[in-house]
Amino acid sequence: MLDTTMKTQLKAYLERLTKPVELVATLDDGQKSAEIRELLAEIAELSDKVTFREDNTLAVRKPSFLITNPGSQHGPRFAGSPLGHEFTSLVLALLQTGGHPSKEAQDLLEQVRHLDGDFHFETYYSLSCHNCPDVVQALNLMAILNPRVSHTAIDGGVYQNEITERNIMGVPAVFLNGNEFGQGRMTLAEIVSKVDTGAAKRTASELSSREPYEVLIVGSGPSGVAASVYSARKGIRTGLMGERFGGQILDTVDIENYISVPKTQGEKLAGALKSHVNDYDIDVIDSQSAARFVPASTAGGLHQIETESGAVLKARSVIIATGAKWRNMNVPGEDQYRTKGVTYCPHCDGPLFKGKRVAVIGGGNSGVEAAIDLAGIVEHVTLLEFAPEMKADQVLQEKVRSLGNVDIVLNAQTTEVKGDGTRVTGLEYRDRVSGDVHNIALAGIFVQIGLLPNTGWLGEAVERNKMGEIIIDAKCETSVKGVFAAGDCTTVPYKQIIIAAGEGAKASLSAFDYLIRTSRT
Repeated sequence: MLDTTMKTQLKAYLERLTKPVELVATLDDGQKSAEIRELLAEIAELSDKVTFREDNTLAVRKPSFLITNPGSQHGPRFAGSPLGHEFTSLVLALLQTGGHPSKEAQDLLEQVRHLDGDFHFETYYSLSCHNCPDVVQALNLMAILNPRVSHTAIDGGVYQNEITERNIMGVPAVFLNGNEFGQGRMTLAEIVSKVDTGAAKRTASELSSREPYEVLIVGSGPSGVAASVYSARKGIRTGLMGERFGGQILDTVDIENYISVPKTQGEKLAGALKSHVNDYDIDVIDSQSAARFVPASTAGGLHQIETESGAVLKARSVIIATGAKWRNMNVPGEDQYRTKGVTYCPHCDGPLFKGKRVAVIGGGNSGVEAAIDLAGIVEHVTLLEFAPEMKADQVLQEKVRSLGNVDIVLNAQTTEVKGDGTRVTGLEYRDRVSGDVHNIALAGIFVQIGLLPNTGWLGEAVERNKMGEIIIDAKCETSVKGVFAAGDCTTVPYKQIIIAAGEGAKASLSAFDYLIRTSRT
């Protein structure tokens, strides 16, 4: 199952184990069980601290296996294959069960250990999903730390019957005690805050008590990270607040245009950004969303950022780097069938539509790339482009037109998502030339129509254009003194990672210049 390189790397990792680990498999006579048996036997051979046995009498999914300590019966369970993107989740579960410490904040780990209640989590994943590992790893860690928490990570490709029965149309899909809990990428902090009902209030109180910052950066994507590093290097008190560290790059698979890095993946780049931030004295505030901005002129001397959790953070200067999110179609049925056939990530959810008919909305690079990827998985792809011609690069257009199971419809205005009450069954569009209305029967709709800046929380406090982008000058200054903005949420052209990072650095330098020229209040 594992090649020589993977075995060598895994053997080195397993040398970090300080406690014995037991792999307990529950298998049947199927091919997938045989593969798992082979995989676990190979892992056990790599370390004298790892043992493997079968217990096929357990009333659990077959095939599956538990990662635990000898004499214990709790820990994370994998039902199906833990390869692909989930191999890292398997390695981390082995290490953490074997006593290797997690890198999560100690106060968060203690919060997990003291959760009061019984929590049985189930996560459905696909091996090609780059969002799934974060969720699987967070819940695995919870199951390792707290015996009242259990977690089963389920390969949707192996348990297709459950995918159908539970009407799962997007991964990662998480269930808690048999009920829907969440869908999409979630951090450990986000999960814990949902199950620990008093956590948000406690966190908000603690955040509100913090001393004011010299510069507070709102948004922890490439732009915000660059701004925080540049600010910290100036020796000023720096805060970096964000909903999820890494921002939109976490939803990006391959990155090949970040200069000096020939090729990487969004998740790896986000990890590198976090590592860089950790080298400096930066107060990182994760899992917090901005809800309201109160300028210093109104707040009485310091700018204020109010969060969704109710916290109030204060600062002499603010850099807004909240980025952008996928744009919605804003048609009837879209909200109703979100995650039930309407999706925004072909890499994550494409495998769930194997052998089915789907549509891709958007003829830019993202849309055409999605159509190309999906064509190798699904039965048929219909690509709908609003304009008279596609905007994608020519090489991508030539590739998609060469595929026999892809139809391209231009001048197509999507008007409605159709469904049966539980899942998508079709799509309606209008021909913008003839006015004729057409209906397509399909199971999935992948929306790829660009980005919308995350600036609605600002209201009228900062000047924005009709697209919602924050208007900035050459120095990233906004209409409010002491407030700067950078990256995809601004009017700067060309929404690229490298441009966002450069703009973040520029905004930080501008903020520092502002600070040294103004007096403290």
